[in-house]
Amino acid sequence: MATIQNKSTVQNTQDFITIQDLFYLCLDKWHWFAISLALCLGVATFYLLRTPSVYVRTASILIKDDSKGKSSSTDMESFSDLGLFTTNTNVYNEMGTLKSPDIMREVVSRLHLEMNYQTDGRFHKQTVYGNQLPVQVVIPNLSENESATFELHLAKDGAVELSSFTRNGTEIENDGFVKGNLNDSIQSPLGPIVVIPSAAYSDKTVSTIYVTRQSLSAASAGCSARLNISQNDEKSNIITLSFQDVSTQRAEDVLNTLISVYNENWVRDKNQIAVSTSMFINERLGVIEGELGNVDDDISSFKSEHLLPDVQAAANMYMTQANEANAAIRELNNQAYMARYIKNYLTNENNKHQLLPANSGIENASLATQLNEYNTKLLERNSLVSHSSAKNPLVREMDKSLDDMRSALITSIDNQMVALRAQIRSLEAIGGQATSQIASNPKQSKYLLSVERQQKVKESLYLYLLQKREENELSQAFTAYNTRIITKPGGSMIPTAPVKKNIFLVAFALGILIPVVIIFIRENMNTRVRGRKDLDGLSVPFIGEIPLSIRGKKRVKSYEAHTIVVKEGSRDIMNEAFRVLRTNLEFMIGKDQSSNVIVVTSFNPGSGKSFLTMNIAISLAIKNKKVLVIDGDLRHASASAYIHSPKIGLSNYLGGHIDKLSDIIVTNEQHPSFSFIPVGTIPPNPTELLFDDRLQKAIHTLKQQYDVVLIDCPPVELVADTQIIEKLADRTVFVVRAGLLERSMLPELENIYREKKYKNMSVILNGTEGSGGRYGYRYGYQYGYGSGSYYGNNDRSK
Repeated sequence: MATIQNKSTVQNTQDFITIQDLFYLCLDKWHWFAISLALCLGVATFYLLRTPSVYVRTASILIKDDSKGKSSSTDMESFSDLGLFTTNTNVYNEMGTLKSPDIMREVVSRLHLEMNYQTDGRFHKQTVYGNQLPVQVVIPNLSENESATFELHLAKDGAVELSSFTRNGTEIENDGFVKGNLNDSIQSPLGPIVVIPSAAYSDKTVSTIYVTRQSLSAASAGCSARLNISQNDEKSNIITLSFQDVSTQRAEDVLNTLISVYNENWVRDKNQIAVSTSMFINERLGVIEGELGNVDDDISSFKSEHLLPDVQAAANMYMTQANEANAAIRELNNQAYMARYIKNYLTNENNKHQLLPANSGIENASLATQLNEYNTKLLERNSLVSHSSAKNPLVREMDKSLDDMRSALITSIDNQMVALRAQIRSLEAIGGQATSQIASNPKQSKYLLSVERQQKVKESLYLYLLQKREENELSQAFTAYNTRIITKPGGSMIPTAPVKKNIFLVAFALGILIPVVIIFIRENMNTRVRGRKDLDGLSVPFIGEIPLSIRGKKRVKSYEAHTIVVKEGSRDIMNEAFRVLRTNLEFMIGKDQSSNVIVVTSFNPGSGKSFLTMNIAISLAIKNKKVLVIDGDLRHASASAYIHSPKIGLSNYLGGHIDKLSDIIVTNEQHPSFSFIPVGTIPPNPTELLFDDRLQKAIHTLKQQYDVVLIDCPPVELVADTQIIEKLADRTVFVVRAGLLERSMLPELENIYREKKYKNMSVILNGTEGSGGRYGYRYGYQYGYGSGSYYGNNDRSK
């Protein structure tokens, strides 16, 4: 149970990583950041050089306010009685209209924006437009839904060569160039092409132009995407238009043309009521003109036939009264006539979606308001249908509203006609009384009076319609736009895209972030021992940490690994690490040196046992400690390689080929207190040799002769050699190589210590990565050393 709990503790410690740990890891990999920043900033620079600059041009317009029912400008106030310009203007609706595809399609068509021309630049292709464009291309046989590209080569004296044709994204194969001249129809795979020179063209012009022809819908969609419309303030009628383009001149042309097209469409929509009124007046004038001619003919024929005088001889008083009554009746008859006509017009299904005449002549303010509201609603409905369809839910809702308004109009007209008839009956009674008094007048005079009355009715109606027709024609001729330009299209020459500052900031951020992410993922996916902190969960005594001697390499070549890094008087990080290790080792051995035989082993091959053993021995020898290193790895003789692998050694002694132990001990001239026993000849039966009693006797003898005996043994998991030798030793040092030993093996190491399988077991961490003047700090652990260290000067000098 205790073992399981300890295993969990070790694993939890291993998997823990803090921000501080990540920070130190990033410092350790500073060169990654340098490379990443260089690459990201290089890519950003390349992107900026290859991307054309985009500029913004803006314009501000004022949408004139009609919210109070006035005309669209103060210049039209004198015509407000016509009722033709009383529609309220909604700024948001006008913003939507400006953004509509139909208007942008017209702008693209007028400016020929579906054609795009580019030339070779220093880093990218440059767009040419307007007065910079030497020629314009016309492709008459290409429909507006088709796209095409080709290269146009201008030569001297007006010669033209065309090549690299594509149509709708598909390359067209042709034999070489298509040649021709300016202003000529050149036969090409796209049909006839005409190249027209512009004012910028010169006979000496030699260049290559890349011509791109988009479909009209694609060009319109592209322009709409680059157009932005916003309202400066919710309480104002000022709209700001902005357009992005690589060509400043083209952006200004788009904004100017957009405003012009919008104004033209607005005037055309507003004149639809006037056009409908004009058609109504002309129709009625034709009918009344014929009726008036018939009445005139009847009067002329009657007078000629009966020789009647021109002046009525009846009583003047009654005649005046009758005339006044007749005049009023005529006025009322006119209104009744117009009311009946409008009712018939409304009830006719063929006129269901036609505008009503705005000038009805009916003296009823409520009815006139209803007519204006009906026309406004119908105009909105017809405009919506033109942009969508009659099946649109909004159109159907408006149709229902118009039906209700039409029913209300018919009801109002019926009520007005009832009132008119009542007035006419009252006036006819008055006129009848006056007429009855003229008893002595001849029947011819009565007939003539009746006919003349009809003549005056027709004449007054005819003159009324003529007047309204002139007013209507005048209103159509008056073209007042709905907008006023506040700020003409313009802007700064500083490009808005790509923004160099933002691009470099993003590149810099990516240059920092990418290595951080890689390091974070790499470390979290790393299942091997990474540093000192991974060993914190172990109860095994920790005696030292050695940094990686050759940076960036977990496994090094033999001639690189077989190096003595400990130098007398050196203060580099390797020597400082071995001094710390030497101090801890001396403390563990004690002054009486009763436990001076030390086995050095590991779990994995390549952990650096031989490297550590040799350098620890040299470090002890520098302090005048009498040290002996025994290469106990009879299978590989790794430590023996440090002294060039002599042919005579421990195997020869254990095998009985050499009797004297002194014959296999190799001394060192540079460090006289350091001695070495190599493997010698690698035997075929190393395990059997190690069981020989000669080994026990040899170690017992050497223990008395040397202050420290270090035995370099093979890994414990591979062979039983270490277990045999360990029984003869006083303590065991396990070497854990950072980046080599799996962290899953740490609980096993803990179990070995707790079960006391090896005597006085301790751990050395080898191969940790450091930076600059510090090492072993990975995962939060570091030594403190340097010029201000606590070591004595005598010890540090050694």
